[in-house]
Amino acid sequence: MPPGDVGCRALSLLPSRRQILPDPRGCTPEMQTTAVRRLASWFILGSMGRKSPRSLSRVPSVMNAVITHPDEATAEWLTAALCEDGALSRGSVSEVTTLETIRREWSCSRRLKVSYSPGSVGRRPEQLFLKIVNTLVDDEIILPSEVDYYRRDYVGVVGVPLVPCYGARYCGNSGYYYVLLDDVSATHVTYSEAAPIPIDEARGFALMEGLAIMHAHLWGSARMAAAGYQRQDPSIIDRFVGLARPGVKHIVGTWGDELLSGWPQAMRDIFVHLPGLLHARSRHAGGFTVIHGDVGPENIFFPRQGGYPTFVIDRQPFDWSLSTWLGVYDAAFAMVLYWTPQDRRQLEERMLRRYHEVLVARGVADYSLQKLTEDYRLSILTCLCVAAEWCRGGPNADTKRIWMPMLQRTMTAFDDLDCQALLRSSR
Repeated sequence: MPPGDVGCRALSLLPSRRQILPDPRGCTPEMQTTAVRRLASWFILGSMGRKSPRSLSRVPSVMNAVITHPDEATAEWLTAALCEDGALSRGSVSEVTTLETIRREWSCSRRLKVSYSPGSVGRRPEQLFLKIVNTLVDDEIILPSEVDYYRRDYVGVVGVPLVPCYGARYCGNSGYYYVLLDDVSATHVTYSEAAPIPIDEARGFALMEGLAIMHAHLWGSARMAAAGYQRQDPSIIDRFVGLARPGVKHIVGTWGDELLSGWPQAMRDIFVHLPGLLHARSRHAGGFTVIHGDVGPENIFFPRQGGYPTFVIDRQPFDWSLSTWLGVYDAAFAMVLYWTPQDRRQLEERMLRRYHEVLVARGVADYSLQKLTEDYRLSILTCLCVAAEWCRGGPNADTKRIWMPMLQRTMTAFDDLDCQALLRSSR
């Protein structure tokens, strides 16, 4: 066996993550600790009735470790990751160059340029994007949903808007996870980077089609249950709304003069009636799926030219986020919170129609366009929670440039689609 083959061949003898580690959803700390010990014991003593392969001593021991800093993504670690994924069937990574490091509140990401040893075989991606997330920061808990997003939920689904992924893992003990993706910066831009260019039909259709393909795959209680998901817990609905509710008081009290005259009372009314409306809707089937929950500008990659393929990244919910909810909420999140009112008015009817057409083409039945439109109007009310949550702890002047346009666009859509009628119907 050529020396460069050792690492990749040895990886094929390892048990899969699912054979060793339980799904993090529903795992207690004790279960996670047991799983990690089981993994460690496999490496040290062997498991499942067989000894560790002799060649394993030449495989990087980091291949199953969840790294906590981009500096740990060495050539050795990347070789192991790419071999395990199948993107490298022979040879090794010989050099890693950092192109850019991006630090955010919960994550640290790095764009990497990768070189390979002579004779290496496989897809051999030349540039990678490594994202490392700390799920336990301050008083927030981020669920490791992003790992399943790339490595489980949509495997083999044609047309799903996911960036190619070469590895993803979560460690319950450390609270960290990583995802290793293609670096698509040469061919794609985020919507925020493309902000001077108004959203157009081609880009809008590409986004709606991608969301519909993703939603249709896990549509309905049966499909969600088969993938390990349940319909949204009512307590999460209450928490989602309750966390955002104080924001209205802070916003109206500090910046009320920047709102249209009827908006302050309408915002208060929304938070009075929204919990009941959401609970009532949750009791009726149809429309529910695993959602992304944050289809905002920085999480959408559009091609530099044209609309396809469009990618949606960073499914990264908090423990209070809506995660198995109305699929059209993702469409509303994008159009209502971030598109200009002019673009939304011009495109939203066509966008909703295309979204519905793709759902039907992918096998979704008993969900009419009329019902989808009603759910879209309910989602407009829900979008107010996203804007108001920025001020849940008090007037947030530092990020006003972000949340105030979101709030104003949401309330404009509230007026445009007569969402006041939803509030009247709940009285």
